[in-house]
Amino acid sequence: MYIGVLYSRIRRDEKLLLAELRERGHEIEKIDVRRERFSLDSTTANVGDLDLVVDRCLSTSRSLYATRFLASYGVTVVNAPETAEVCADKAKNSLALAEAGVPTPATEVAFTKEAAMEAIESFGYPCVLKPVVGSWGRLMAKIDSRNAAEAILEHKETLGHYEHKVFYVQEFVDKPGRDVRVVAVDGEPVAAMTRSSDHWLTNAAKGGETESFAVDDRARDLVERASEAVGGGLLGVDLMEVGGADSGEYTVHEVNHTVEFKALNEATDVDVPARVADWLERRAAAAASDDSAADDVDEVTI
Repeated sequence: MYIGVLYSRIRRDEKLLLAELRERGHEIEKIDVRRERFSLDSTTANVGDLDLVVDRCLSTSRSLYATRFLASYGVTVVNAPETAEVCADKAKNSLALAEAGVPTPATEVAFTKEAAMEAIESFGYPCVLKPVVGSWGRLMAKIDSRNAAEAILEHKETLGHYEHKVFYVQEFVDKPGRDVRVVAVDGEPVAAMTRSSDHWLTNAAKGGETESFAVDDRARDLVERASEAVGGGLLGVDLMEVGGADSGEYTVHEVNHTVEFKALNEATDVDVPARVADWLERRAAAAASDDSAADDVDEVTI
């Protein structure tokens, strides 16, 4: 397999995956988006003979544009730009989950400080204000009072970037001090972990303690449905337990398209990079089969 890895920085996640692919004898083409150019019909990147490209860009905007250009050239990209576009935007993410009937926290979007305040007051305190684009728990706020809401909304209104003028307000879910991250490939769980903290934000990037989690039937069903809702691929599905840690009930608050897995790999007995590599091999084989079938159709047509 000849595989491209689209990146802007090689983190431990990428190192683990690259090591696994090379150990299996696969040829790697590293594509640094900071160095390449993309025109309407070609790119300076060496992508012509690749079986597929894995998007591991750290930058969301670079990822969205680069994968869209690569797909337009006929290159198989995982995750697909359509999936990335939904997952990169929390509002689109929430809409996709709701439209698929996947339980997800109540959410409202407003475009002015005044309308946002009305949304916050309708939820009551506490509630949560999030940026529509962002990761690692950054710029998220748990709002406990009207005074706090007024201050935060004023700050966002003056920050300048248009994304800060999209106020994404969500109900506060009283989770049991942890949430659940499931890494899945086309809806099939690879491994899962809990992320626990005394802080209301439990992200591993925020220092949350990780522990292996056994995916039950209900969580498995929700992961499959959430994955399908955003277009499938290599995804991180985040769930919160509602009604307590042993309730068996969940709400899906987010699906991530360039999911990190180093913490999961350390928290579980599953060899996550190996499972991801297995999936990439299957996807490459499927893409090659589709190309072969298309060539046969062209020959018959001619």
